[in-house]
Amino acid sequence: MTLDTVKHATETPDAAQPWAELGLKENEYERVREILGRRPTGAELAMYSVMWSEHCSYKSSKVHLKQFGDKASHSDALLVGIGEQAGVVDVGEGYAVTFKVESHNHPSYVEPYQGAATGIGGIVRDIIAMGARPVAVMDPLRFGAADHPDTRRVLPGVVAGIGGYGNCLGLPNIGGEVVFDSCYQGNPLVNALCVGVMKHEDIHLAKASGVGNKVILYGARTGGDGIGGASILASETFDSSKPSKRPAVQVGDPFQEKLLIECTLEAFAEKLVVGIQDLGAAGLSCATSELASNGTGGMRVELDDVPLRDATLSPEEILMSESQERMCAVVEPEKVERFLAICEKWDVTATVIGEVTDGDRLEIFWHGEQIVDVPPRTVAHDGPVYERPMARPEWLDALQADAAEALARPANAEELREQVLRLVGSPNQADKSWITSQYDKYVLGNTVLAQPEDSGMIRVDEESNLGVAVSTDGNGRYAKLDPYAGAQLALAESYRNVAATGATPLAVTDCLNFPSPEDPAGMWQFAEACRGLADACQTLGTPVTGGNVSLYNQTGDVAIHPTPVVGVLGVIDDVTRRTPMAFAEEGQLVYLLGDTREELGGSAWSQVVHDHLGGRPPAVDLERERLLAEILVSASRDGMIDAAHDLSDGGLVQALVESCLRGGTGARLVTPDGLDPFVFLFSESAGRAIVSVPRSEELRFTDMCAARGLPALRIGVLDGDAIELQGQFTLPLAELRAVHEATIPALFG
Repeated sequence: MTLDTVKHATETPDAAQPWAELGLKENEYERVREILGRRPTGAELAMYSVMWSEHCSYKSSKVHLKQFGDKASHSDALLVGIGEQAGVVDVGEGYAVTFKVESHNHPSYVEPYQGAATGIGGIVRDIIAMGARPVAVMDPLRFGAADHPDTRRVLPGVVAGIGGYGNCLGLPNIGGEVVFDSCYQGNPLVNALCVGVMKHEDIHLAKASGVGNKVILYGARTGGDGIGGASILASETFDSSKPSKRPAVQVGDPFQEKLLIECTLEAFAEKLVVGIQDLGAAGLSCATSELASNGTGGMRVELDDVPLRDATLSPEEILMSESQERMCAVVEPEKVERFLAICEKWDVTATVIGEVTDGDRLEIFWHGEQIVDVPPRTVAHDGPVYERPMARPEWLDALQADAAEALARPANAEELREQVLRLVGSPNQADKSWITSQYDKYVLGNTVLAQPEDSGMIRVDEESNLGVAVSTDGNGRYAKLDPYAGAQLALAESYRNVAATGATPLAVTDCLNFPSPEDPAGMWQFAEACRGLADACQTLGTPVTGGNVSLYNQTGDVAIHPTPVVGVLGVIDDVTRRTPMAFAEEGQLVYLLGDTREELGGSAWSQVVHDHLGGRPPAVDLERERLLAEILVSASRDGMIDAAHDLSDGGLVQALVESCLRGGTGARLVTPDGLDPFVFLFSESAGRAIVSVPRSEELRFTDMCAARGLPALRIGVLDGDAIELQGQFTLPLAELRAVHEATIPALFG
């Protein structure tokens, strides 16, 4: 068989090529020919196909993502923003924190364990590549109906994969979410977040500069697993009639990754690295083209020098392979020997595969013949950009008109009590410790708070107790009813969760999970969510530092709810002053902060009691969210509150049950004047929290709230071993705990 070299491609312009099978559209293939002035070689076609896939090029989302930069408020804390492998923020005392969330949705449906495990591995390498030591991970998850047989296949595998990989790396898993909804039945969402810490001077970027500098591939050997996996698999809708859309999922080795982390950080410490890039989606195609594109010259690569696990791989397969635990470093010639010595010390395979050239081309050779000769920017950054047709869905008016506020409500106190129990025992509101107990939360010894707390919190500096808090949130039901407001509510909840622990919200990362961009309704949902999130980040002064877009989350014509997952990172000067969620001290007063309105659209109550989705989501008031956060942070810092918990899914009663069970103390409550007990318990109005206030601090706390204009209602006192709503019902904590804790083990244990 003739090797498809650049010379051969030039001489055989009409040779048939499998561009469609590789996921390219005809106009995209013609554009590649136009760029090159000839047909591409097989290796070039492989590179363009994976790099121009939706997953890698963001070709349908770029025009909308621009808003995150265009509308960004100035932030002195932002050190590295969108465009690098992860965003970086200044948290004080010379420390910088990098964090990012990404998706591994489609691979996790095909092969739950490896799909989820390699999702953790990939996001950790993004953090290492910035120069940081990873310190924690989080996992926002969405599954199909909790009682569906396939959920019993997918969820245990995903959870085992996340725990298996993260635990082996020695990284605490400090938070996330688990949500069930039948819309995710054919497309579970497996999002993974990682946080890393470094000093300002240790920040590294992905660029290949310096003519003559060597390109070193190090880590695992390259195999045939995951060829086109994340890049092409995540760029098409699932269709059971097309097995070609389900290529092999990557296979992870966390012990190899642990060695890679230590090896890389030691090389950074010795200032051996000019530029670095992890190998994730699109593998070597991505690493070589992005490094060259971001640098000042070109690059020459000898593909024969790539260490292989499978000697039968073709050059196209080597370039497309998404084998895990691999990185590419650019190193000055005089430092190569030391770099390789560090790799050998850590038992990490490392090979010089190329060098930076003084040209402007990415050139790749195989068996002495040139098989790639491309302008690297055209591969990495100048892919197609689509302004997809958008249309507000025809069904949305009817959905919004079907108001949840009109649903039948409990007729008496007995029914009210029964619905509280149904809510707290429902799969989405039930205790998730069957899942989270499979994760190590406290390894490394710097975990301050972990799930089920409102935010995970990590100590950054052991002497000063400087720390960071991170939360992820998203409500696909809200976003289905109104994607603009739904995205803002996701940000508001995450922002509120960070503030509830006493940390000041600083910056945002997002994972935008949506259906097919080729459906005008799905594209409209995406555009509206981007607009909503960008506007809200501008108002709150929390820049989007980076993230991920995951499209084509649908099987056939069954689309997921639009699900923007928003991560917020906050900083706290002293982690010993953090606020937990547990109501533990008898005699303390329970205060409800914020306004409660009759807002039930998309609520947990409407889902659990009526299997209903309709109406409008709760109203968003970003200035109120900012004020609430400032009050929560001030009260935490000054010792005015002992516990705090945000109000979101399930409303007041869900938050109260969680805080009382966490602390083992009951509460006696009274419904505020003018408020219906049902609305008091189940409304999901935003901008609210409950706090426990020591009696000695009540006057100081209420004076602060009054001076700042934040409604603060005293609704009860911590006392006994039951939750009692005066005139309505008494629910012993033992009964609540039994109902709350039984659901998930019964389904999956």
